[in-house]
Amino acid sequence: MSKAREGGQRSEEPVLITGGAGFIGSNLADCYLSQGRNVVILDNFSRRGSEDNAAWLLSRYGGKLKVMRADVRAEGAWQDEIAQAGVVFHLAAQVAVTTSVADPRTDFEINARGTLNVLEAARAARSKPVVIYSSTNKVYGSLEACRVVAEASRYVLADLPEGIPETYPLDFQSPYGCSKGAADQYVLDYGRVYGLKTVVFRQSCIYGPRQFGLEDQGWVAWFALRALAGLPITIYGDGKQVRDVLYVDDLLAAFEAAVRRADDVAAQAFNIGGGPENTLSLRELIAMLEAELGRPVPHSFERWRPADQRVFVSDIRKASALLGWRPRVSVQDGIRRLLRWLKDHWELVMPEGTQPRAPLPGGACR
Repeated sequence: MSKAREGGQRSEEPVLITGGAGFIGSNLADCYLSQGRNVVILDNFSRRGSEDNAAWLLSRYGGKLKVMRADVRAEGAWQDEIAQAGVVFHLAAQVAVTTSVADPRTDFEINARGTLNVLEAARAARSKPVVIYSSTNKVYGSLEACRVVAEASRYVLADLPEGIPETYPLDFQSPYGCSKGAADQYVLDYGRVYGLKTVVFRQSCIYGPRQFGLEDQGWVAWFALRALAGLPITIYGDGKQVRDVLYVDDLLAAFEAAVRRADDVAAQAFNIGGGPENTLSLRELIAMLEAELGRPVPHSFERWRPADQRVFVSDIRKASALLGWRPRVSVQDGIRRLLRWLKDHWELVMPEGTQPRAPLPGGACR
């Protein structure tokens, strides 16, 4: 048996991904499976598109992939799978602020209690897996202490040209911010107190193929899908809100870098996003989609949503220095790749019963 180890883990030990049939999880599973690794994905299949993502993975990799229908809120056989894993990516989550406001108890059970269950399983595991947790930029709150300047199409952080660093004070707002923030801190503390090799990624806006965007989550994919179909888009706020956006392939590279360097970066948090070079406002994305499609994208404005940040840009210098990582896919290239994937998988991504009001570029809707 080979003793070669990656981040303290043997390469023959499986990779386990909670939420593995979701957007990021299915791309991550594909990445490791394509390298010949055995992968276990856990998912409760509650999100639209997860069944299709799992079927796609099984059709490509068959016996190298194990799929378990499981819920991290409840104890079960999935914990035995963690006991054998070399790396655990904890991606399973309730992901929408709006949903958390409507149902804070469920949001807490999934995000906070579910994460504690994963950590306890990892703590009991003989394999002592690396645990990578997908947190969120929402742990920094509404950034009210930052000086924000309004420009013609966007907001700008006037005093933080490199973006928000990991040293910025945490300020949990909204039930979602609280549940993800609590989980974020638990993951770090299990690294400090129990010696687990835990790493937290405070992610900004991730987008790319296999993302079934919704109005309250996955805004880049949602805007692109609506624009392709010629359907109206509702913008909450004035549309000058800015996020740094990161194409999913770049996130996968950051995940792999964290696993490789887990011995050196255990119990640390990283802001992971496109950084200052890859930012978009809602208005700017509309304009970009109009340029790519060659026609107007209908949109309207509604009142602001609770706890919405006017601008968030990740300061990614720590990830660059300690992980040797930087984004490689530009916003323009990433949006074009996303549009191509949506067009090629139109019947899969378009919500049932929704009729496009415009033909897809290059031909009629299939």
